[in-house]
Amino acid sequence: MSSADSLARLRWRCRRGARELDVVLERYLTQYYSRAPAGEQEAFERLLELEDPQLLALLMRRERSTDPELERVVARLADLGA
Repeated sequence: MSSADSLARLRWRCRRGARELDVVLERYLTQYYSRAPAGEQEAFERLLELEDPQLLALLMRRERSTDPELERVVARLADLGA
């Protein structure tokens, strides 16, 4: 799969149904994903596998992840949403 195909697939996965999530996930994908280290990219992809309530809980800091890479992505996403 080409890089363009991978990004298009990720862009589609960023569409969540909650406008606020769509915006912040798309911003991360556009502004950070391509230059992020491989571990951070993988963490972002794992984050996209979460259900919306769990993702929102992480972004609103009602929950914390034990995965440091995931926490790094969540912190970046929280900054983008501010």
